[in-house]
Amino acid sequence: MKIRSVTGFLDITSPLDTAQVEKLGSVLQTIREALTEEGYEVQTLRLATQALPLILEDGGAEVIVELAKDLQAIGFVHGVDYTALGPIRLSDGGDYLDIVASILEETENVFASVMLTGDQGQIHLPRVVQIARLIQRAASMTEDGFTNLRLTASANVKPWSPFFPAAYHGGGGMRVAIATESADLAVSALTQAESLEAARHTLIDEVERHAKSLTHIAETALEEVQPVTYQGIDFSLAPFPDEARSIGAALERLGLRQLGGPGTLMAAAFLTDSLDRATFKRTGFSGLMLPVLEDRILAARAEQQALTVSDLLMFSAVCGTGLDTIPLPGNIALDTLTGILLDVAALALRLDKPLTARLMPLPGKQAGDETDFSFEYFANSRVLDVPVQQINGLLAAEETLTIHPYHK
Repeated sequence: MKIRSVTGFLDITSPLDTAQVEKLGSVLQTIREALTEEGYEVQTLRLATQALPLILEDGGAEVIVELAKDLQAIGFVHGVDYTALGPIRLSDGGDYLDIVASILEETENVFASVMLTGDQGQIHLPRVVQIARLIQRAASMTEDGFTNLRLTASANVKPWSPFFPAAYHGGGGMRVAIATESADLAVSALTQAESLEAARHTLIDEVERHAKSLTHIAETALEEVQPVTYQGIDFSLAPFPDEARSIGAALERLGLRQLGGPGTLMAAAFLTDSLDRATFKRTGFSGLMLPVLEDRILAARAEQQALTVSDLLMFSAVCGTGLDTIPLPGNIALDTLTGILLDVAALALRLDKPLTARLMPLPGKQAGDETDFSFEYFANSRVLDVPVQQINGLLAAEETLTIHPYHK
């Protein structure tokens, strides 16, 4: 198991208080050193801020792009690999979406998120269309469509998940959380077990053992740099693109001939239920991630057309974080993207769970074309086919509706 990130959460100001960034960088480095000494490899150090419009309470929107560039540069100096500017909320004006586009164009290591839903379960239909347009715009910023790796549409996502791009600070003092890359724990537990119950116990024991160790290391390290709050661990079973660290491989070890076929929903529910039973200081999703382009088996099954966008959304109903790193046709219609986002928002609200959509239209590519990224965290696959959809009538109205959670 590795540590995907140690993420610090900080309220930043405009103009930027560089001393605060320097302090956070020092805190993150201290925790990384402590974790490394105990045998954990830490891949990245990250910074997440409060909701982007809150940064500008005392300034104008015109300064935010320069602020993002400064934050990227100063973060780099102090060892911060990536920064997430907090989300554009449903209550924020549409002009902020243009600001997000400019930030993505002008930076390389700054991430952003846009909320599909409001705090009271609202979905503003025109805003969903605007977010779909933003995804299309981001796709065209580079020849390979890679910019959308740094953008997500989020629904019902709370603060203090250390996973990007959805990470953001909920306000108050500085906090720190840990994100794991732990799909290998599931692969190992399911490979060695003689029964489902044995597999469950093994996985829970491993999660709790590592969580106890990580918490002790982090809290001990933070004793020297108070006041900083340890927020906890997002123990999502995040993968890496080799089979030993593939969540797709773990699911197939449960007995599936091929991921995506009948029984996959049950396998996904089993793994997430096991995670839910583990006891640790948790934050964020702490669930099952199914990022197609970050997992060798998921990428292979998508290439074989065993996985569809609808399948992945269905599986997220019992377990996951939503639709993540999904390769889509470069000419995907605005209405089709809008429909996907509407489905993610509705599912998140009805099930009262956090979901995200990190969708990646790839310029010049059609359904079935091979992807050709040269990124160490990606496993290449094929562009997924999505039925063309037209959104009209009531669903295309200038209207805000509220979706309530399911009640028995």
